[in-house]
Amino acid sequence: MSSTTAPSDITKWSSTDGEFRRQVSSFRSTVSSAANAEFPAEAGRYHLYVSLACPWAHRTLIVRQLKGLQNIIGLSVVSYLMGPNGWKFASPDEVPGATLDEINGAEYIREIYFKAEPNYSARFTVPVLWDKKKQTIVNNESSEIIRMFNTAFDDLVEPEYRGITFYPEDMRTQIDEINEWIYDTVNNGVYKSGFATAQGPYERHCRALFESLDRIEKILSENEFLLGTRLTEADLRLFTTIVRFDPVYHGHFKCNIKQIATGYPNILRWTREVYQLPGIAGTVNMEHIKKHYYMSHTQINPTQVVPLNNGPDLSSPEVRPAKRPY
Repeated sequence: MSSTTAPSDITKWSSTDGEFRRQVSSFRSTVSSAANAEFPAEAGRYHLYVSLACPWAHRTLIVRQLKGLQNIIGLSVVSYLMGPNGWKFASPDEVPGATLDEINGAEYIREIYFKAEPNYSARFTVPVLWDKKKQTIVNNESSEIIRMFNTAFDDLVEPEYRGITFYPEDMRTQIDEINEWIYDTVNNGVYKSGFATAQGPYERHCRALFESLDRIEKILSENEFLLGTRLTEADLRLFTTIVRFDPVYHGHFKCNIKQIATGYPNILRWTREVYQLPGIAGTVNMEHIKKHYYMSHTQINPTQVVPLNNGPDLSSPEVRPAKRPY
């Protein structure tokens, strides 16, 4: 596929059997502080491309914020509206919260992919971590990007951020185990429910989703965070799905057995606690979130009418702990 060839129908998410199957990320290199690394950690060398609407990109924004990487890793933000050519850049005047691409001068994210790999033929997803020196994509897998942000740049950040980790060595087995089932049934489960085009797959994934939400509710009835009193990567990965649940997934994706606001008091308490951590609220842009889903997925919502409700108020009551939980 050349950069001038239109991609296949970007709204055709499900397979012929009605199941949604997520694409495996293509670029899987690593930024490292190790000597002789292919992509060494350097201030100002790497640039992050995100959508404020996308829960996968949202993970990387949060860790970039909590690790104090704003002056180390640059940022560009696409518009909320995904059209036939995918994610498009826009000026803040056109779309508040969005940016133009001042690094590569691209109009669409797809151009970034073709610059890195002229024969690229898969979907043009965010986040994208770009190496300005080698002029290529380092990685487009959010779970791996947040691990890089977690430790690779520690020698470059301000002292107050050094040593902060959301993937501590003594908890890695627990984190990996809980990430696995939450990813499959919750993070990706809302998509498997919402993009299903047959009744059987929809019901199977929707029921599995709510079984997992019930399981999480029980965990959070006994713990402050998913794995105790410490905020970990597992919390951050789940948060970006839960913050979108009531305003988007409950209605748009038909995940409507229960709502977070009325059906899961402990998940709601936990969501408020994460949201109220310093810097997190600024990564949540509900206008981009709602307008993306309701206006881009025209196969689900052909009228592009956007609902008014933004979900529960996460700023009140105040539940943020006095001591930083990480």
